[in-house]
Amino acid sequence: MDEKLKRHCSVIIPAAGQGKRMGTNIKKQYLKIGDKPIILHTIEKFIKLPSIDEVIVVIAKEDIEYFNNQILKHSDFKHKIKITAGGKERQESVYNGLMTISDNTEFVLIHDAARPFVSEKDINKLIEATIIYGACVLGVKVKDTIKIADEENYICNTPDRNKLWAIQTPQGFKKDIILEAHKKAKEDNYIGTDDGVLAERLGYRVKIIEGSYENIKITTAEDLLIGETIIKNLQ
Repeated sequence: MDEKLKRHCSVIIPAAGQGKRMGTNIKKQYLKIGDKPIILHTIEKFIKLPSIDEVIVVIAKEDIEYFNNQILKHSDFKHKIKITAGGKERQESVYNGLMTISDNTEFVLIHDAARPFVSEKDINKLIEATIIYGACVLGVKVKDTIKIADEENYICNTPDRNKLWAIQTPQGFKKDIILEAHKKAKEDNYIGTDDGVLAERLGYRVKIIEGSYENIKITTAEDLLIGETIIKNLQ
């Protein structure tokens, strides 16, 4: 293992969401791709890495028993997994996870439960960058032309596509930076669209690290079909 990665690194996986856009009775993180629930695919991407000390999974309180008995029973890495209850919003769930990290944690990665295809290469690349820059996010360059529209859907601006990125997870931070960012957001009742913006609003420079287009977020039924194709190609 690269010496640069021998640092105390915790991963927070917020998984307390309802996944309503999927349109199923089962929460999307528990739906299967291949032979495993999405969330187990995601956890295993991190739990097997020597660069990761612990994985904190944030679960809806009413799902904790199910998660322990039905999901984790398939895992050989229970000793590296912590479970804590989530909040009403993703941001509150991440905050609850931050309150659970080990005292000796130096760096924190935050990753969507419904992104099961992040690669080991990109995780380690993000950790290396976080050690250097303090605050980093994975992202991919936007392929389509993006338009900014007014309230009546008339185009009012076309930003330069070369400067636009679609931001993914994991997002990595020095522990002190992300704790400060979340505590300040909580004080201000501010809800951000991701964890990176919480650091941005305090004046921290957040570095984009180029990731992969395969690192999709499973949100709709169409994404499940794409996910099945990716799984088959990885086998």
